[in-house]
Amino acid sequence: MQLYNTLSAKEREQLIEEAGKDRLTISFYKYAHIGNPQILRNHLFIAWNEMDVLGRIYVAYEGVNAQLSVPADHFEKFKAHLDSISFLENVRLNIAIEQDNKSFLKLKVKVRKKIVADGLNDNTFDVTNKGIHVGAEQFNELIEDPDTVLVDMRNHYESEIGHFKNAITPDVDTFRDSLDIIERDLADFKEDKKLVMYCTGGIRCEKASAYYKHKGFKNVFQLEGGIIEYTRQVKAKNLENKFLGKNFVFDHRRGERISEDVIAHCHQCGKPCDTHVNCANEACHLLFIQCEECAAAMDNCCSMECKEVHALPYEEQKKLRKGKGASNKIFKKGRSPVLKYKK
Repeated sequence: MQLYNTLSAKEREQLIEEAGKDRLTISFYKYAHIGNPQILRNHLFIAWNEMDVLGRIYVAYEGVNAQLSVPADHFEKFKAHLDSISFLENVRLNIAIEQDNKSFLKLKVKVRKKIVADGLNDNTFDVTNKGIHVGAEQFNELIEDPDTVLVDMRNHYESEIGHFKNAITPDVDTFRDSLDIIERDLADFKEDKKLVMYCTGGIRCEKASAYYKHKGFKNVFQLEGGIIEYTRQVKAKNLENKFLGKNFVFDHRRGERISEDVIAHCHQCGKPCDTHVNCANEACHLLFIQCEECAAAMDNCCSMECKEVHALPYEEQKKLRKGKGASNKIFKKGRSPVLKYKK
């Protein structure tokens, strides 16, 4: 029985092009008590592989976190399958603002300890005692209240290209880094301020809101469905959009345009730009912001050193990488010293 991918990303990309069918990029999450994550993992892979679903899905004892690409003509079948699983029935699906048929090129369903790496000991607090969920309209009202503290629960490379006006944007590399920093910096506001949080699709705020209530914050709110659902509601209800720039997404698109504001800068020349790329040198693969002019001049690389390596014949590049692990720069997310204009 097939429980893994048999096609490479290039082979899958070719099949998608030949099929000529539209696909939907979708994300969802659900906290639940799962008795055997491995059995659920296998069940999801078999069912979704048959529907030509692609994406990255994490299954853990605490629930499921999924980012997917689903053929549009299989959407109803996919939704019916979700509804057949008791804890996923009528789960909220965040459908991408901007669609790309190649947002995912493989189906990866993995068993993890947690569906989000938060570094928390969940046995020390009630994870179900969450903050108040608010929609776009109430969220807009809350963030104009002088008694509100608005916090971006995402990482620095996400908020750099887009965030809500007047939001606190912690300079952190990971979600787990932000939790203690935010509690420390907002310690004086636990009693009398409204703590309002947001993230991409809601999953990080789901855990963080329970954590902060446990830590003594009295008035905790979270944006229902995150930036993705906020944008949908703003358009559907003709509300004022208070988000500036792009929403970073974790697929091949790397970002969705929410407003026309460009609030970031090219990390190589400093001109306004909010396009994330990965260094073309496979031994580096650093995530950074690069404008079209710098991409052309640098051959899609982050530095002259990487440009020189990338210009070598492919077999020579492989020899240079042989025996070496992935560069730590992959995880620096734009903090490399070679990037002159990284803030």
